[in-house]
Amino acid sequence: MADDKKPSNWQQAINGEWHGCPSLFEHDGTHVGTNKVSRASEFKDGRTTYWMDTRFDATGPLMDRFEIGSRMEFGVIDSDQDRIYTGPDFVGSGRPYGLLVDSNYYSPGWNVNLRTVNHVVPELGLQVYSSQLFEADTLVGVFNGLYVVTQDHDSNPATQEMVARFIDKEKRDGKKPFNLPVKHAGVFRGEFEVYNDRQEFVGTNQVTVSHRPINLLHSEQTIEIEGVISARWTALRTRNGGSQQFHGPDLHGNGKSYGRYLYAIRHVFGQAFKMWSRETVVDEDYTMVCVWQFLKSQKEQYTTFGVLRFEPGENVLAAHYID
Repeated sequence: MADDKKPSNWQQAINGEWHGCPSLFEHDGTHVGTNKVSRASEFKDGRTTYWMDTRFDATGPLMDRFEIGSRMEFGVIDSDQDRIYTGPDFVGSGRPYGLLVDSNYYSPGWNVNLRTVNHVVPELGLQVYSSQLFEADTLVGVFNGLYVVTQDHDSNPATQEMVARFIDKEKRDGKKPFNLPVKHAGVFRGEFEVYNDRQEFVGTNQVTVSHRPINLLHSEQTIEIEGVISARWTALRTRNGGSQQFHGPDLHGNGKSYGRYLYAIRHVFGQAFKMWSRETVVDEDYTMVCVWQFLKSQKEQYTTFGVLRFEPGENVLAAHYID
């Protein structure tokens, strides 16, 4: 290896040992357990090695499938264009976009094809992780959860205690259902980074989502985007357990939640344009970490991501009375 070989920007952004306890879900959204994980992507002597220690605690057939009893370790051809995974545990690649990587790869040991999205959010001190697990095009399960990074976990008792507290909280929070404010109107606001289909940073979007509940299962939402993308879309949104639908007039589609995460596809009426999204509620204040990917004519056009913070308004579903 050449002595002057340098790690990619993404490799530098994820430096350190990451700790999490992702939840494990059946394909229908049923929470069946957790997976305590320590992992790192390490650059040394011009080579990148990704290792991962896992400890599953789950019920049902997915436990037998995913707990293989051995550390995962695989090579990575590292670059800011593609991170190529060279096995033996994972074979495939990931596309970095600044502080986000969107990966698609195969696990021979698990016999699943994974779509993994990792988003480092410095302002929250978190990495927001998820993997959708497929056999061909059939979803068989989902992993998702939050991670924190350390540089001195092996030697610092205070860091070890912080991680232990974080893991305990993740075990409790991972099964919480994805919910937006059920009774309060309000506005979500935030700024998203925008990358084009060549993974180039091209600017930012200012995003506003106006939210108004109609009843306990229906709400009206208007998404307004200003910046690289200019758009305004309104849709009636319905929730039935872990399933959501968008009924227009501007956006039509559906979504499925797995714990705190909602995956959705929304089609813009009258256009060859749609949005794939992963939205994660990370606290009790409805703060959402979002990845919105826009496709035109079935091809990726923009990948955008950021944090939406909720500004609560009127309680529009206060107690009813008959005088």
